[in-house]
Amino acid sequence: MSTPTRVVDLNADLGESFGAWRLGDDEALLAVVTSANIACGFHAGDPLTLRRACASAVTRGVTIGAQVSYRDLAGFGRREMTVPPDELEAEILYQIAALDGIARAAGGRVSYVKPHGALYNRAARDPEQAAAIAAAVVSYDPGLPLLTLPGSATEAAAAEVRLRAVTEAFADRGYTDEGRLVPRGRPGAVITDPAVVAARAVAMVTDGVVETVGGHLVELAPRSVCVHGDTPGAVRLATAVRQALAHAGVTLAPFA
Repeated sequence: MSTPTRVVDLNADLGESFGAWRLGDDEALLAVVTSANIACGFHAGDPLTLRRACASAVTRGVTIGAQVSYRDLAGFGRREMTVPPDELEAEILYQIAALDGIARAAGGRVSYVKPHGALYNRAARDPEQAAAIAAAVVSYDPGLPLLTLPGSATEAAAAEVRLRAVTEAFADRGYTDEGRLVPRGRPGAVITDPAVVAARAVAMVTDGVVETVGGHLVELAPRSVCVHGDTPGAVRLATAVRQALAHAGVTLAPFA
């Protein structure tokens, strides 16, 4: 009996340069990933950077996602904020619409939404902020999937409004025993060894598990695997992950 074909998406954060400040290698990553989480100007990315990222993604056939964030350029969107739900919903709607307009001008479109940084982690445990994200997505386009952690408040909020939630795993990030991401700045939060990152990605997809910083195994079933664009050596990491997944018989394809 043949083994069922396993299919997974490989996503990374792009469009995060701002003016004279350069971060990551968008062109190189776009040659590796199947989906691009492109910044929307709130945590990073200026209009020219976003336009170039969208145009390159369209040329390479990479799916475009809106990476929405808190309004926090100074903190790169990694500082947790308490934003009133109606304000947060409006700000997320604004970001999706802005990036979708740029993407459409380049011949593409926004095909999914993924929160960034502190907003991603806060919404994973905060039903109120998660609901604001889901409401913004639904108000713009109820057909847009929402990329998030499995078992999160974001996944539950998406279900409440009949929004498709797509679960992802992070190959270059450490996990707690509870299945959440280790906060940045703590030991084991970011993993930069290509061999280790690639092996973790394969285990996530083929075995449905990830080893936590505590040495335990947490079950997951990702439809997408993320490598952060600002992780040191991101292109090498993403390439190693793609090659390892292909070697394991996994098909790389976007979920949207």
